[in-house]
Amino acid sequence: MDNWRKSSYSGEGDGNNCVEIAPTPAHTAVRDSKAPTRATLTFPTPTFTTFLEALKSEA
Repeated sequence: MDNWRKSSYSGEGDGNNCVEIAPTPAHTAVRDSKAPTRATLTFPTPTFTTFLEALKSEA
């Protein structure tokens, strides 16, 4: 995957130490931005969407 992106809230300093995602129609991959060549986690897109919605409702 080559379409990795970080949150727009990530900034300089510690903000650069976050996760990145690479969405596709079927899956969303997640990786550690500090170690991009290491293993990634991959979730079905509906599952990842539900996860994000739950995070937003807690904020």
